[in-house]
Amino acid sequence: MLSQSTLIQEKKSKLRWIVALSSLPLLGVVTAFGIAPQPDNTFSSITMAAEKIVLPYDTLTTTSATNSKTATFWRNEHVQRGDTVTELLRRLQVEDSSASEYLHRDQAAASFRQLAVGKSVQAETNMDGSLLTLRYLDNKGRQTLIEKGINGLKSSIQTPLLETRLLMRTGEINSSLFAATDAIDLPETTAIQLAEIFGNDIDFHRDLRKGDKFSVVYEMNYSNGEPVSAGRIQAAEFINQGQSYRVVYFKDKNAHGDYYTPDGKSRRKVFLRSPLVFSRISSGFSRARFHPVLNKWRSHKGVDYAAAQGTKVKVTADGTVSFVGKKGGYGNVVIVKHKRRHTTLYGHLSRFASGLRRGQRVEQGDIIGFVGMTGLATGPHLHYEFIVNDQHRDPLRATFPDAAPLNYAQKLAFQDATRSLTARLSLLRDTNLAKLD
Repeated sequence: MLSQSTLIQEKKSKLRWIVALSSLPLLGVVTAFGIAPQPDNTFSSITMAAEKIVLPYDTLTTTSATNSKTATFWRNEHVQRGDTVTELLRRLQVEDSSASEYLHRDQAAASFRQLAVGKSVQAETNMDGSLLTLRYLDNKGRQTLIEKGINGLKSSIQTPLLETRLLMRTGEINSSLFAATDAIDLPETTAIQLAEIFGNDIDFHRDLRKGDKFSVVYEMNYSNGEPVSAGRIQAAEFINQGQSYRVVYFKDKNAHGDYYTPDGKSRRKVFLRSPLVFSRISSGFSRARFHPVLNKWRSHKGVDYAAAQGTKVKVTADGTVSFVGKKGGYGNVVIVKHKRRHTTLYGHLSRFASGLRRGQRVEQGDIIGFVGMTGLATGPHLHYEFIVNDQHRDPLRATFPDAAPLNYAQKLAFQDATRSLTARLSLLRDTNLAKLD
């Protein structure tokens, strides 16, 4: 039997080995700080005891059985090209014949069988692979839940829980705006917003040049980690022919939101430059134009925007509808009276917005009709006129007043709320990254 002093020496020796081994990864730190020596009697009062504790057999088996029944696992997979129900379940590690039959055959699971490539599916299983829950967004963006109950699997449609994230993109014009936004995977709705925001400063039909650049900070809504829909642009910059235009979105305490320059000036004009989101000008304002239908020279008192049949037409400013109906060569036409002795006219419409009537108040951006080719027209387009004091003006060259500026209190709140958005735009310009999520 070993003496008490011998036991103590062995314990100290073992401890020193443990300290030495654990210190190997930190040698650089040790050389900088050192180790304070310990007195010889540091461990003299320590005694060691080891006792084997045996659990009853019933406790071991009961605990193991309970864990195997209650333990569940969540797995996530994306639908791949050529996937079958069987293959997708295999990757989700679902081994459940009744669930496989339900997903293959039941009408309530039809949306699962029709999922598009790239769609995300989450599955919850227990340890033996039985399916407990299946969750996914269907092709229409609806949250679908398939759960196992007492009577088997049951499918239900639920309101998706959305998470909003800010995404950032930068792009460069080589041919067109939409070609550039497609190249950086910018959602179409966001690209349309971009054109609307800068439409009063940049004529996207004529002013774009190769090498123009843009940056966008925008909202994207996610459900179960999968993008569902794009939200509002929060900040953007467009550099057109060397001229930089910047905007940030700000919502005041009355929940009124609008776009402003970083120093707080309103970007909104009393009139939109164009009543269509994006289209091609087929005929401009002219004092003498050869009419393609009448075959004679006459003035063209507006601008024609070529667009697909049914394209939405927006009113360009707040006002009151003074006429809705047919009017000679204009075909279906809407005329709106505005403040400051302004009038706008929208002709050749295929139809009017539902419920639109004379005397109705409309706000800038409201849909009032749809592009068509009624009246004297050779193809679908919108004829738009801009009239000031009963005199026709070229809407592409007219100068529009700005909206009301922020007051002092609003400007202070604006500066606090938009500081981080302005910083993001500067980051995008400096780093020139196409994507930052």
